[in-house]
Amino acid sequence: MSALQDRIATLLTPFVEVRGAEAGGDDALGFDYGSVPFALQVVTLTDGLDVVSLTGVLGWDLPAGGGVRARVAGIADALQFGSVLVVERDSDVDVVWRYSFPATGLDDTPLTTMLLLVLDGAAGARESLAAS
Repeated sequence: MSALQDRIATLLTPFVEVRGAEAGGDDALGFDYGSVPFALQVVTLTDGLDVVSLTGVLGWDLPAGGGVRARVAGIADALQFGSVLVVERDSDVDVVWRYSFPATGLDDTPLTTMLLLVLDGAAGARESLAAS
């Protein structure tokens, strides 16, 4: 795990219960925020450029009919941060949210603020999806 990922885990601890990376896994941190399960990874693209990558599941095993694509499109349009992907299987769909941002050079307060802004947006998107 990178130093930045360790730092993020510490910064998020007052807000969520962070689960460490699993042995043999992909080194992602796991946590739930606003009923959304998230995975967080830090990727070093080049020396001096670390990117935080977040993935959250907004819904799973939703019936493919009933205008789910239209509902997801409306939710995606309202998001300030991130993108939404609909993964279709036979008669069900999963809805996944993703967002990445460069974090190199961010002090603790701006990094925490950025994390909470994007996590809160995804949590709001899940609430909207569940309510529709």
